[in-house]
Amino acid sequence: MKKNTKTQNSPLPREGQGLRLASIDALRGFDMLFIMGGAALIAGLAQWFPCGFTEALAEQMEHVEWNGLRHHDTIFPLFLFIAGISFPFSLQKQIEKGKSMTSIYLKILRRGLLLVLLGMIYGGLLKFEFATLRFPSVLGRIGLAWMFAAFIFTATGKKLWPKVAVVPVILIAYWLVSAFVHAPGVDPSIDPLTREGNIACYIDRTLLGAHCYRPDYDPEGLLSTIPAICTAMLGMLTGLFVQRTKPTSKTALVLFAVGVVFAVLGAAWNIVYPINKALWSSSFVLAVAAYSLMMFALFYYIIEVLGWRRWTLFFTVIGMNSITIYLGQRFINFSYTSERLFGGLVNLMPEDSQKFFTQVAYIAVCWFFLYVLYKKRIFLKV
Repeated sequence: MKKNTKTQNSPLPREGQGLRLASIDALRGFDMLFIMGGAALIAGLAQWFPCGFTEALAEQMEHVEWNGLRHHDTIFPLFLFIAGISFPFSLQKQIEKGKSMTSIYLKILRRGLLLVLLGMIYGGLLKFEFATLRFPSVLGRIGLAWMFAAFIFTATGKKLWPKVAVVPVILIAYWLVSAFVHAPGVDPSIDPLTREGNIACYIDRTLLGAHCYRPDYDPEGLLSTIPAICTAMLGMLTGLFVQRTKPTSKTALVLFAVGVVFAVLGAAWNIVYPINKALWSSSFVLAVAAYSLMMFALFYYIIEVLGWRRWTLFFTVIGMNSITIYLGQRFINFSYTSERLFGGLVNLMPEDSQKFFTQVAYIAVCWFFLYVLYKKRIFLKV
């Protein structure tokens, strides 16, 4: 943790956005809200008011078993996409400060590896049960995918085409490997896009073994980290675009329109290469990029273009300490605190509403914890 005492809004020396967009923090907070109890809140709402609509919403708060896409499958990639959006602004700030390229590369490396380490600590590194310690993690994938994308983005300098070209090259190559390379020793008649037949799953269970999240594969495994680089790179290209444009309705419309194009491409690719979060399939990359772009376009338009910012405080408090609350929920018993503070009130509510109000209390405690840090200007910087 460190206290932030510097302004975040100094302008670029050319036409464009400031070094920090309020819409990024707000969208990150909206995304993290579902991890901070928002998903369970909606499940509680469905229990309180059971009907087709609320039950459909509650279903969206769960991951699909294999192929397909629900809202809960978008939380992780949206976070990675947002991390990508922020990087061009961070890079520009470092260049303006006169940082050498060596120091910039070292900072990228340090951040990527630190996220991997934090992911392992989240997974139980400090329990010293190394025989079954899970090596991959959500934070680890964010760290590695962002790190390699940042290396590519920085190494290509002002050239735009290699930044763009790397995305289809990786996605097409990953599709060909996934769809046409069978797992060794598996009956060739078995679909290579199943857990048993897929080469990425085979690599995970062969190299990681007991360190996998599941017996037959890891959803944050080795080979599937490669297409995640594209998720981060698409975010960086989005950040580069808004960095070089003024906050206008046209900018927001372009972002949304590109999102629509990605949605169409993802749906078309899904016919032959199913959208699959566990494999981070190429069609999944396009589908979640579509969602990420559309959501960012909406937040960007409301906050940066229209200038409506007062309503964003709730989300911004979460978004500016997103890693803090992700790790904090693992090590701090917020449920105990919320039950001690609000358990009596919750028990006075109708029984079918208690799950909902329990989550309201939990979110309130988590948010107040983050608000204190926000007011003290204390943010976990990684």
